[in-house]
Amino acid sequence: MAQILDGKQIAAAVRADVRAAVEKRVAAGLRRPALRVVLVGDDPASHSYVRGKQKAADEVGLDAETLTFDAALSEADLLDLVERLNRDDGVDGILVQLPLPAHVDDRKVILALDPDKDVDGFHPVNVGRLVLGQEGFVPCTPAGIVEMLRRSGVETRGKHAVVVGRSQIVGLPMANLLLRKGLDATVTVCHSRTPDLGHHTRQADVLIAAVGRPGTITADMVKEGAVVVDVGVNRVEDASRERGYRLVGDVDFEAVRERAAAITPVPGGVGPMTIAMLLQNTLRAAERRGG
Repeated sequence: MAQILDGKQIAAAVRADVRAAVEKRVAAGLRRPALRVVLVGDDPASHSYVRGKQKAADEVGLDAETLTFDAALSEADLLDLVERLNRDDGVDGILVQLPLPAHVDDRKVILALDPDKDVDGFHPVNVGRLVLGQEGFVPCTPAGIVEMLRRSGVETRGKHAVVVGRSQIVGLPMANLLLRKGLDATVTVCHSRTPDLGHHTRQADVLIAAVGRPGTITADMVKEGAVVVDVGVNRVEDASRERGYRLVGDVDFEAVRERAAAITPVPGGVGPMTIAMLLQNTLRAAERRGG
């Protein structure tokens, strides 16, 4: 039976470290790291995510504020807001919650961010820094996975890691991160056009599933003793639940846990780590800026 990699517990430890660092800064007469989250529109999932981020930021003592706007906010006005936040020396980190309304070009908004305040790690400059192994902000979900593996004692050096999914938010940065010196994994990236997916996943010492499709990874696709990280969060109908649905990952959890050495649950695995790394990135932004 696999060890459960408890993202809630590990994220709590990360938050405690951030809180201690913030308190140390304040005691030294430095200001609290400042995070501004920009939320445009009425997407329920986005509002839920942002509430979670605001609550966690408040918990660790950040100067955090959510700037909320109606979906009718124009692209020009949003870009003006981003520019004002870029110029504000009292702001260390900026996060524009995605997705944005259809009339706003996500790419333009991300490009408008100051890369040194881009705590989501989506700006092309930070993507380039990641690929080149330079210092920069790493997207929070891949960074959280690495932190979870590290704190759980999972070795990646010399191991074969297989990443299923090639999104710019998880799959591609995850692969590049695992290739970095210090992590030193041999990495295979699979996707929707990969023939015989199981052929590749069965070779994985560390298997990371990030495709957004429930049941993609079944027990026969996992090598005995592998570490399995499930990034997927999918709603499936469940009449026995009050809400009428339950959350599952991309991995057949109950079957795969019988083969794996360690596995993340959904929920309670990768999700809490994503928010914890956002807080850590904001702290790092403040430390780099020297404010």
